[in-house]
Amino acid sequence: MAQKLKFSSFTLFFFVAFFVLAESGSISINYGRIANDLPPPSKVVELLKAQGIDRVKLYDTDSTVLTALANSGINVVVALPNELLSSAAADQSFTDKWVQANISQYHPATKIEAVAVGNEVFVDPNNTTRFLVPAMKNLQASLKKLNLDSSIKLSSPIALSALQSSYPASSGSFKSELVEPVIRPMLDFLRQTGSYLMVNAYPFFAYAANSDKISLDYALFRSNPGNVDSGNGLKYYSLFEAQLDAVFAAMSSLGYDDVNVVVTETGWPSKGDENEIGASQQNAASYNGNLVRRVLTGSGTPLRPKDPLNVYLFALFNENQKPGPTSERNYGLFYPNEEKVYDVPLTLAEVNAKTSTPAANGSKEQVPVSGDVSPASTGQTWCVANENAGEEKLQAALDYACGEGGADCRPIQEGSTCYNPDSLVAHASYAFNSYYQKNARRTGTCDFGGSAYLVTQTPKFGQCEFPTGY
Repeated sequence: MAQKLKFSSFTLFFFVAFFVLAESGSISINYGRIANDLPPPSKVVELLKAQGIDRVKLYDTDSTVLTALANSGINVVVALPNELLSSAAADQSFTDKWVQANISQYHPATKIEAVAVGNEVFVDPNNTTRFLVPAMKNLQASLKKLNLDSSIKLSSPIALSALQSSYPASSGSFKSELVEPVIRPMLDFLRQTGSYLMVNAYPFFAYAANSDKISLDYALFRSNPGNVDSGNGLKYYSLFEAQLDAVFAAMSSLGYDDVNVVVTETGWPSKGDENEIGASQQNAASYNGNLVRRVLTGSGTPLRPKDPLNVYLFALFNENQKPGPTSERNYGLFYPNEEKVYDVPLTLAEVNAKTSTPAANGSKEQVPVSGDVSPASTGQTWCVANENAGEEKLQAALDYACGEGGADCRPIQEGSTCYNPDSLVAHASYAFNSYYQKNARRTGTCDFGGSAYLVTQTPKFGQCEFPTGY
């Protein structure tokens, strides 16, 4: 018999504690303004609130924007641009004045929660890399003078080009020439200040450059058979998660498993030049819609299943003055007139109202539909076991669900209707779903420390169909 219910005080304590501490991922957005046709900041704040977005990232500290965000309840990430890094690194009196003029003048009415110190500094043609960590340290000292160091974090968004290797994900490593001069000192700083690494991840670029090798379904979170990492044995169903785990592997190789990551940019263009393979409105809707669903209803990545995914979509608007290929001006979710470029859910309520499709090859992996699907649906979801979690973890989660969790596990007892198939994954799935449905499908009740995830088609093991509610 696969299901062995053995309740220990440790097991119950662990899972009760986990559910108290567990967090779901979050969806936020980048508000870029390289355009001459955008609505005024006051209207933008109204749009953000109407869309249920409570976090926004800026690329500067524009006074009009920060003033408009005051008392809105929206958390804000501001930026110190690359061109100021050398001044910030050279003189703390500069950062003192900058913090006073651009942070303390607006905070806390404007809920500034972090400063992005530069942006993708390692690829800055002006070679500002050497100024990054000294600038961060001076800014931290300036924040501390004003007692803001505990409430406002400092970090710096890095591009995936900072990696020497990213495939397979388990081989992730930083470029050797960056490690000692800047990566290790920056990660030390983030650890010491309790901050996180900002990462900009764009599966679109990888797909466009390797469309003959990378499946579009894999890049868009759509139904696919998945890819097994030959190094760690984990199975990946999306390029986004593989990219993130390459960053985690690179951090782990340097001993920084305790530093968290926030994805400060990701997106897909709705239009591109002829050579920009995959840039289309349909693909942009698929990528962003499926990403939002993945973040709000799933757990972490295969390598860090307990860490919630916190993601800033790029971007709020199409920006008509951005240089470069056509795609650069077409990442927005909205046109400047505030009409949607395509329909994409941004909140859990919207996600649950969208139709979804079954996973490929009976994999039971959650693979939702694109964000532009509009037919009405029940928004029903079910909770099933993650077979990659390992037998010990699944058994402990099953024990909790059937014990302290109060799940109805009678149907999976020997001789009962859902006993067969007699497997840990099948029994755990039934118990996890029972717990999830009894708790009204609340966010965070389908995780079990990374042992479970949501699906949007009725699970079926043998002849046993899972209930939809109690």
